[in-house]
This record gives sequence, C-alpha cells and structure tokens, in this order.
Amino acid sequence: MTENQSLRMPEMVPLFPLRDMVAFPYMVFPLFITNEEIAVFEEAIPFDNMITLFKLRNESSERLLSSLNEIGTICKINQLTRMAEGGAKVVLEGLARVRLVDMPQENPIPLVRVEQVREFAEKSVVSEALVSSLNALLKIALSYGRPLPDDVMKMIDYIDNPGRLSDLVALYVNLPPDELQKLLETVDPIERLKKVYMSLTAEVQRLQIKGEVQAEVTKKVGKTQKEYLLREQMKQIQEELGEEDDRQTEIKDLRKKLLSAGMPEEVRKIAEKELKRLDKINPASPEYSVSRTYLDYLLNMPWQNATIDNRDINQAEEVLNQDHFDLKKVKERILEYLAVRTLKEKMKGPILCFVGPPGVGKTSLGRSIARALGRKFIRVSLGGMRDEAEIRGHRRTYIGALPGRIIQEIYRAGHNNPVFMLDEVDKIGIDFRGDPASALLEVLDPEQNFSFTDHYLDVPFDLTNVMFITTANILDPVPPALKDRMEVINLSGYTDEEKERIAVTYLIPREIEENGLSKYQPKFSEDAIYKIIRDHTREAGVRNLQRHIGSICRKVAKEITQNKPPREQITQELVEEFLGPRKFFDEVTAEKDRVGVVTGLAWTETGGDIIFVEANRMKGKGDLILTGSLGEIMKESARAALSFVEANCVELKIDPKEFTGMNIHIHVPAGSIPKDGPSAGITMTTALVSLLSGREAQRDVAMTGEVSLTGRVLAIGGLKEKVLAARRAGVKKVIVPERNRKDLEDIPQDVREQLNFIFIEDVREAFVQALK
Repeated sequence: MTENQSLRMPEMVPLFPLRDMVAFPYMVFPLFITNEEIAVFEEAIPFDNMITLFKLRNESSERLLSSLNEIGTICKINQLTRMAEGGAKVVLEGLARVRLVDMPQENPIPLVRVEQVREFAEKSVVSEALVSSLNALLKIALSYGRPLPDDVMKMIDYIDNPGRLSDLVALYVNLPPDELQKLLETVDPIERLKKVYMSLTAEVQRLQIKGEVQAEVTKKVGKTQKEYLLREQMKQIQEELGEEDDRQTEIKDLRKKLLSAGMPEEVRKIAEKELKRLDKINPASPEYSVSRTYLDYLLNMPWQNATIDNRDINQAEEVLNQDHFDLKKVKERILEYLAVRTLKEKMKGPILCFVGPPGVGKTSLGRSIARALGRKFIRVSLGGMRDEAEIRGHRRTYIGALPGRIIQEIYRAGHNNPVFMLDEVDKIGIDFRGDPASALLEVLDPEQNFSFTDHYLDVPFDLTNVMFITTANILDPVPPALKDRMEVINLSGYTDEEKERIAVTYLIPREIEENGLSKYQPKFSEDAIYKIIRDHTREAGVRNLQRHIGSICRKVAKEITQNKPPREQITQELVEEFLGPRKFFDEVTAEKDRVGVVTGLAWTETGGDIIFVEANRMKGKGDLILTGSLGEIMKESARAALSFVEANCVELKIDPKEFTGMNIHIHVPAGSIPKDGPSAGITMTTALVSLLSGREAQRDVAMTGEVSLTGRVLAIGGLKEKVLAARRAGVKKVIVPERNRKDLEDIPQDVREQLNFIFIEDVREAFVQALK
C-alpha cells in the first residue's frame, strides 16, 4: 500500500468559492473572473501562487465558512491575464484534495487553513481490471465522437494509478456539480474509480443509442432525399418531353374544380388546406385515398347547382292528374307551393308528411311531384334504420367512413334542390348506435337545416332548397318533436268506384305494357273489374288490385304463346277462371242477427276494417274476461263499458242479479291480430247490453266511438277508412259520434248516399238504433 506524496503548502492559503463547477487534482483549466475577484488571485502570489477552490454548499448562510463544502482542491496559478473588455482569465492546475480546517480571515480576502487529504492506492487485480476497463470505455466513447483533450489522450495509456485516472476522467463524464462534489469527497481511489466507471458506462450506452438513432435517421433522410431528387429529375424529363405526371395532373384538375365549385368561403378554405395536404402525401400511403375521397365530396357537392323549377302551374297540374287519380288536397298543396315560388324566388322548402294505408300511392306521388316541378327525385327508405350515422355520416377517423344518406344522395343527384322522399318514417328503430329519428330533427326543420353539418364533411350544407317528403302508415310511432316539424297530409283509402277508375286509367294499361300485350290490348269489362275489387281484394289501396290484374295479363300472355286465340274481352267468368273462387265475402250480409254480437268499425295501418265484438256469460266469481289480442286502451274501454252497464242496469231494464255469480267474457275475433284504441267503446257497451237484456243486435248496423263512464260518446279518428270498410262489408247503417259530423265532407258523395249515418251524443241512442 503506498501513500500519495505530501504537498508542501503555506500555513494559510487564499480561498476562492466556486458555484457551478468543481476542481479536481491533475486538472488544468481556465477560470474567468470579474474585476472584483482579481484581488484574491493577486494576493495568492506571496503564498507560492497557491489558492484553494471550494464549492459553495449553501449560499444563503451568513458566514462563508459554514456555506462551503468540507473537501476542496488546492491549485497553482499558472497564468493570470487581464482582458481588455474587463475581468481576467486565470489558468489553474489542480494539485491535491484538501480538507477545510479553519478560516482565520474572511475580509478583505478569505484566508483558510487546510490539510491535505491522504489517499492510499493498493495495486490489485480489481484496480488493474478497473483501469483497463476504463481505458477501453474511453476509447469506445471516443469512437462515438466524444472528444478528449490531447494531453488526456496521451496520459490515459500510461496512468495506472486508479485515483489519478479517476480524477482525470471525472470531468469527462457529464455529471451535475453536486455529483462531481461527491466524487471529489470519495477518498478511496478504488471506490472513486468504480463510480467513474459506472457513470462512464451510462454515458457510453447513451452515446450508442444516440448513434443508432442518428444512423437510422440518416438512412431514412438519405432515402427520402434520394426519392425527392429522382422525382425532381423525373419532372424535369417529363417537362422536356412535354408530358406531365399523373398525380400532378390530378392535383391540377382538383385545383380547377376548387375554383369553379362555387362553395362558401369557409368551405373553400378547408378544401384548399386539404388539397395542400394531399399534394404532400405519398400516393402509396393509405392516407392519400382517404384525403382524395374527402376532397372529391367537397368539390363535387352541388353548392350552387340547382334545377330550374317548372313554374307553369297548369302544366304541373296536368302532370299530377296524369299520374294520380283524386288526391285533391295533395295536388292543391303542391300547386300552392309552385304559386308562392313563382312570386318569391328565395323560399324554404316545405316538409310534407303523407300518412295513409299501404297502396294508396304515397311513394309514387313523390315521384310525380318531382316530375311536375322538373326536379331530381331521391328516395331513401328509413324502415328498420337503427344507426344515427346513416343520417349524419361517420367521422373521418373511422376506417371506411362515408357521409350520411342525406349528403350521399344529394351528391349523386348533382343538384341542391331535389324532391327528397324519406319513406316509412314511422318504422325507424333505435339501439346503442343512436336514434336516427332524433338526427332527422335538424334535417326536417327549415329553421335549422340551412347549416346541416354531416359528420364526414364537417362543414355546413344548406338544405333549405330541398323539398322533403316523408311517408308513414300511422303517425303514432313518430316522435312528437319530429311530427311537429312536418305538415301532415292524410291520404285515405279508395272507394270501389275510385278503384275501378284507377284500374281503367292507370293499372290496366301499365300491366298490359309490362306483360307484353301491347299488340293485343285485351279489354276488361266493368263487371270484371268490380269482381276483382270485391271478391279477390280487401284493401284500402290498389296494390293487390294491380297484382291480380297483372296475374290475369300473364295468363293471357301464356295462352298466346301456346298458339291459342288471344282474349279480346276479360269478363267476370274469365276472372273466376283465372283467379279461382272468390276469397272475400260480405261478412255482415252472410250472417244473421244474434244476441251479444255487435258489428264495430276499426282503423288499422292497412286501412279501415270491421270487427265483431262478442259477449257471453257463464257462472263464476264476477270476473271480466277479455280476449282477442287486445291492447291496454281497448281493455280499459271494456272495463268502462261494463261499469256503465252495471251502474245503469235499472234504466236499461237489466236485472241486477244478472251480474251476481257470473263471469262476463268479451272476445274480438281474429285473435292473432293485435287491436287497440278507444273507438270500440260503444260497440262493447252495446254488446253487453244485448247480452244482458237478451235483445238481438242488427248485423247490418256498424258503430264506432269512444264511450265515457257517464255514457257520453266521444270523437274518433279515421272515419273515412271505417266508412269505406263498412260499405265493403255490406253495412247499411253507421252509428258515428256527433263530433265527427264535420268529417263527413271527406267521404265521397256516392258512399254517403248508399249508407244511413246516425250521429249520436249518448250511447243510449246506439241501443235504440242497433238492438231489436
């Protein structure tokens, strides 16, 4: 074990405090000082040019001695040079570690007593291995571009003293001043060498990672630069040859479209930004196709492109009459719109809602309106739609995102003022993907849809020029908020006479054309048409009527292809031969009057229908049994009817004992069909009175109306459909609430003449008219 050589030092030495650095032995370094600090170094000349450097530990302390670290370095002043701009440069050489003992003088210049720190170096396998490893690490660091002073490079191969080597390398490692101070205070050279070795290892690892990252970046940048240079060279060659890159041609075309698209200013800025972004994207990148599709929608949307409306009201009326029979209210509303459009250029499109049973021409009416106005026609079926994104679109962050159906269809139409039909609005669903009906609130509100924002486009689009038409079989499932935004127009069912005219005018010519009989033109007799209507169809519209006419035309076509003589006249007998025996009978005329069985009228989504309410009784506990797939409202009507009859049994000449120990059963046939609503109230009340009084009910008398507990008859809806159903079934007399007298105007004159209408305000009047 050897002790480091003892250093001859003066008894007291000047002190200079360090703030952001640490001085080590064997270290030659410059120090830049201010004019005020020069005096300390000049006073060190009598002390053999020696000065002690101690790092400050706590600058807030009042006394300098208590603010210094215990271990510092005594240095020799090799050179002191004053600089022209002020201050001086001092070149110092670290000599040895010293421990602060005392400070006899603090002002004007700090003088301290110090003692040299003794170090012991033991040559061993460990120290030799550490020295060798440290030398190797220094060379590795040097290979990664970490520079070393020339004198240090010359010395590291010859130094085998662990302490001296660790002090030389200490400042080479990037450590904060506090960590360097701990190294200075580590007296044991082996321990100090271990700490330096660990720090240098971390530094080398950092340099390795940095080198790998730089190499990878350089590689990628080199590849990008190469591609850029090749691309630029290709452009120059194409320009010399008079050719253009397909991609650049596409960008130029998009820029031309951008200038001529006529889009609003805010949309144009977004499109320009997206076009600049597209120009920088590699065509092989998936982002290119996403950005290209988005730009395609932005540039090709009909921001200003619109069809010119046909403002000739007489011609529009003629077109509507060619396509549809009757429907006076609808045609009148369309002509009103045209008249206002003629007088006022800028107006909001109406939101119409056609409500009626299937087959009355709601969807085809929308197509006729578009033809009458000279506009494009768009139809979107909402039946079964459950995803809000179908209306508003998906955000572009999703893979395969597209706009909603509203924007898609307008984009395809190429005009911003089409007739847009939203079919089956009453059959929209709702699930975890949102509520499409709520998304339609903005679309179908003229006060909001001037700035409709699709999630995909993410820019407002004006829908005020679009004429929206919705269709529904019944309005009950439509949310009230959506219903409030639409102008509801009811389309009722057709009478037999209207169906016959529709068949002659529209259906028969269409089916003859579609089935290849244009050369033969078979004639349908009036009796044959009525036979199809009354014996083979039972509907509010004409869809099944068209199917049966088509079936007859196909059978005629089959006979012609079998070389049989073509049928010139379609008679009743041929209808029965082609379509088979009759499928529907007049339920009322086919039955006889019975006790407890009353004819009622119902209104369903497929139009009007008749129902038979049957009442019976048997021994029991006085329960009311209700069957026939009745809804809650209809069940409540039955309970209210029984309560009225029981409360007024004396007036109705019914023995109160009839209710004692008896169960009453009310049944409505066709149990597989759900039935609901209050309009069967007077029918069930009359059936109970008939049952309990033993009076037969007349089957050719049908009734409809809601009844209260006091016997008042309240108004109902769907009177026209119910009356048409009564006429089809062979009813002669119809009992209707007095409050529905005004609705008689909607019923055709020929139907009113064939039926006897009885208007009542109290249910007791129904008993007089219906019971024998």
